Amino acid sequence: MKRNFYRLLTAIIPSVLLLSCGEGNNTPQQNPAAAAVPVNTYTVKAEHVTGTDTYPGTVEPLNEVELRPQVAGYITNIFVQDGQKVTKGQKLYEIDRSKYQAALRQAQASVQTAKANLARATKDLERYERLEEKEAIARQQVDYARTDVQTAQAQLQAAQAQLASVSTDLGYSVITAPFSGTVGISQVRVGAQVSPGQPLLNTISSDDPIAVDFVINEQEIPRFNRLMQGQQPDSLFTITLSDGTNYPHPGKLSAIDRAVGRQSGTITVRVSFPNPNRQLIAGMTVTVNVLNQDIGEQVVIPYRAVTEQMGEYFVYVVQGDSVQQQNLELGTRLQDKVVVREGLKPGSTIVLEGMQRLRQGAKVQTGTPAASK
Repeated sequence: MKRNFYRLLTAIIPSVLLLSCGEGNNTPQQNPAAAAVPVNTYTVKAEHVTGTDTYPGTVEPLNEVELRPQVAGYITNIFVQDGQKVTKGQKLYEIDRSKYQAALRQAQASVQTAKANLARATKDLERYERLEEKEAIARQQVDYARTDVQTAQAQLQAAQAQLASVSTDLGYSVITAPFSGTVGISQVRVGAQVSPGQPLLNTISSDDPIAVDFVINEQEIPRFNRLMQGQQPDSLFTITLSDGTNYPHPGKLSAIDRAVGRQSGTITVRVSFPNPNRQLIAGMTVTVNVLNQDIGEQVVIPYRAVTEQMGEYFVYVVQGDSVQQQNLELGTRLQDKVVVREGLKPGSTIVLEGMQRLRQGAKVQTGTPAASK
């Protein structure tokens, strides 16, 4: 009985296994990787653009000088108001001149005395030399007369040097504008006591033209050197003020600093701007706009279609029912768009939305292309 049961069981089990295997082979298998990824696309086209590179800049005067006293005394006059425009040579401050005028008169008198002594000694020498020719005077007396003349000449030179020094001090008692520009707020008032070098009286800076300094990377130096040496077109350099308004006058590249910073790898560039209405004031922060190569008809795409990886940029180009990665050289950023200098041509179809699930050669299911705005 048991033997027959085992024989029956042995016959049934292989049949059940075979049936199970057959059913497994008939079940359809799906490959998730082969599923098409739904995406929205964009048709590339060319647009007319004016590409600019922007840099933060600082307004700097071409000339700026701190006004400090060079003689001691009390401030007796201030000839200008705070913030006033002045011309070269205009009086700004006066320091008490009375003692310097007295010293000048004394020095002038000393010069006159020295001249009179020299004249007397010269006449004595001439008279002694005539007597010497007749052997009517001792040679030693003539030598003394020559020494007196030399001494009188030295005394005259010393008196003249003192007169020059006193005249200089008297001149320093009146401080004038070294160039045309604008003075700041005075740091002293009438009656203040000053001494050579102290304190700071005021600062004067030139207004027109005025400079704007900004910093570039050393990779950009060849480009700016070419601009410096070549013909600079109008509107190559413009600035935007802090309130967003555009400054009406274009500038010219005037200088590139002497060396690249060893730590920063940057260099300072200076652009000169006309400033007839004093809209630009030293110390202001502005945005410098520099025209670049992206001028005229350029390939432009939405920036959100671009993927960045390891410092490289690429898009997914639709080819049939799949996509291919295409590396790009990007240019100017235009708000939500960007110029493509190399890598795409007008008419190409790229993925605009749905890039997160894509890879090279992935199958895609395209939606309605985005409108080209």
